[in-house]
Amino acid sequence: MENFRKVRTSEEEMPLPFPDLPPDVVEMKVKEGSKIRNLMNFAMAQMELKGRRQIVFSGCGRAVTKTITCVEIMKRKLGGLHQVTKVRYKTVLEVWESQDPPPAGPAQNLTVHKNVPSICILLSRDPLDPTQTGYQPPEPRHEAGGADTSGSSAKGLKRPLPPPCEELLPKKLQVQVSDSSRGSGSAAGQPD
Repeated sequence: MENFRKVRTSEEEMPLPFPDLPPDVVEMKVKEGSKIRNLMNFAMAQMELKGRRQIVFSGCGRAVTKTITCVEIMKRKLGGLHQVTKVRYKTVLEVWESQDPPPAGPAQNLTVHKNVPSICILLSRDPLDPTQTGYQPPEPRHEAGGADTSGSSAKGLKRPLPPPCEELLPKKLQVQVSDSSRGSGSAAGQPD
């Protein structure tokens, strides 16, 4: 492929994998080079200012991670959103052109069909069918100053930190004692 350069890339258009979507639903098509700030500003404006009830984020290939990041930011900022995630494969068509065309003819082109992973995530203010594959209910809201029943801290940890290990404490003290006693000229481990 060192003698070829990529000329064009096109994605196969696929319908959204969610039945019964309103025709005016906003689809955020996340690309590899998309800026998260720009995506989130537009999506938040649609949900908050325009009062949309549902929004779909989709991305494929290297944009899958960025798509998931946008969804998680949206869920944290708005709260109470139902989610359905669908994973599938999408066909991407790449056209490569020879950099060293033969002298007697036109440049040679090479067409490559790639199957790349793709993700579509529906976020909805309205309840969705909890029996469908990929459904996630809204995360419970934690009241400010109230008791947290999940055991996580207010800093967003998913699980509580383990208690400190008691057996490590004497080893730390031994190291500190032996280090400090070396500097004073005493034998290691013997008190002054």
